[in-house]
Amino acid sequence: MHDSLTVVWAVIIAFAIAMYVVMDGFDLGIAILFTRFKVGAERDMAMNAIAPVWDGNETWLVLGGGGLMAAFPLAYAVILPALYTPIIAMLLGLVFRGVAFEFRWRDPAHRARWDAGFCIGSIVATFAQGVTLGALLQGIEINGRAYAGGYWDWITPFSVLTGASLVIGYSLLGACWLIWKTSGPVQDDARRFAKPLTWGLLAAIGAVSIYTPFLSDKYYEIWFTWPGIAALVLMPLVVAVIGVMLYRSIGKGRDMLPFILTLSLFGLSMLGLSISLWPDVIPSRLSIWDAAAPHSSQVFMLVGVCVLMPLILGYTAWAYWVFRGKVGAGGYH
Repeated sequence: MHDSLTVVWAVIIAFAIAMYVVMDGFDLGIAILFTRFKVGAERDMAMNAIAPVWDGNETWLVLGGGGLMAAFPLAYAVILPALYTPIIAMLLGLVFRGVAFEFRWRDPAHRARWDAGFCIGSIVATFAQGVTLGALLQGIEINGRAYAGGYWDWITPFSVLTGASLVIGYSLLGACWLIWKTSGPVQDDARRFAKPLTWGLLAAIGAVSIYTPFLSDKYYEIWFTWPGIAALVLMPLVVAVIGVMLYRSIGKGRDMLPFILTLSLFGLSMLGLSISLWPDVIPSRLSIWDAAAPHSSQVFMLVGVCVLMPLILGYTAWAYWVFRGKVGAGGYH
């Protein structure tokens, strides 16, 4: 019998991951583009566009990872050893970019080096996240209840493709955030970056979407039989329409719309990912029910989530409300 509470936990973890992609995606993207801005006021403005909110964004990553360990311990026990290298690379990249973020203000004599570190750490973290996703999608070898693959199984042409795609996607998200939150030369540069990145993201979505069904028989069956084939026909059209709207909104001088449309592309990509994976947590190997913690444990943890989730959403919404509007010429809201 399938426990509906397990589905609730799957939705909670998926929501946490989606929130992380949205909220940490744009500040990682700004960091990836950071060294393309002129030294001085332009970089300071770009940095201050994320300074009030970036610290809280990793909360969702912790919730997603911690929730996976607590609600689906078997999946956690299999995924972690399979993906140690990209996960550790991601964490080190996030730590390094955090250190660089703080020290660029406190060590002006070496600011150029900290700026480069901020950019490099963000690229490493983003690429590692994409590689982790790709490695999970392509499947993990399991023997009994343990990982049975090799140390380097995570790196393949597909995982490299997903890693590069996420770098492009976060870069576009960051550029569109700067279009919304800044003005003057920084906004002009962000518009200039966003145009080619739009076509780059559309190409990346297309490449990953074409590659994915041929990774396993399960994916092929989902997307090339009814009702999946209906989505296969419809989704590329919707993505293309949103992509054209996004490109036009960048060129027409709209501020908030490019960011909303980029989020829509991410949302469609995550919807396609969910369709491909459901109901597995490890494709074709482990379903959410096979990997779930005991019912009593899930109930106990759900009580905590019901208390903490509204608090997280509340302080996040409050922070974004307080720092609404554009960054001023002096680099402050």
